[in-house]
Amino acid sequence: MPATEPVPVDFWFDPVCPWAWMTSRWLLDVAERRALDIRWHIMSLAVLNEGREDLPERYQRLLTEGWAPVRVVIAAQQKYGPEVTGRLYTALGERMHRQGTGPSRAAITEALEEAGLSPDLIQYAELDTYDRELRASHQEGIDRVGQEVGTPVISLPGPDGTSTAFFGPVLTPTPRGQEALRLWDGLVLLAATPGFYELKRSRTQGPVFD
Repeated sequence: MPATEPVPVDFWFDPVCPWAWMTSRWLLDVAERRALDIRWHIMSLAVLNEGREDLPERYQRLLTEGWAPVRVVIAAQQKYGPEVTGRLYTALGERMHRQGTGPSRAAITEALEEAGLSPDLIQYAELDTYDRELRASHQEGIDRVGQEVGTPVISLPGPDGTSTAFFGPVLTPTPRGQEALRLWDGLVLLAATPGFYELKRSRTQGPVFD
């Protein structure tokens, strides 16, 4: 791939996931300094955890509430095209995570307006009109990375330009500036290493929104 061409990066997120939000802000920070072509895709923690009965009540409630924003995002994609996804995600995340509103109907409506989209899209929060497209987008991300994951999923060129996908990176707080670039360069190196699969350690800190 010529150095002058943007690096294609596919990013799958569920709007309610704070970890995906922080990773997405890191990726945008990198994009201010490196040529990246970020393609935003929706996935769903509710779909990922369908049929599980061993989840804490608080997490089950989050999954139920999470249907509204993913359905609105996929409806916006279907009606306006994929290019609106990133800015709608930013508007949603600023409210749900930085302002702490959660996926409320008011927060989603305000996010639609900020993103320049019709507030009437809020009707899809409770409709399954585009659930087939939602599940297809979700499955595409899962097919790239495997089943034992959550959000986010990131895919970038690996060996010989083939796509390599990872769950994560899981970050708190979001790296900025040179720290963001060092992490990006490390991820590119890992993606280009044949046979590399995973690194992991237990989280000892909750989400830090800066």
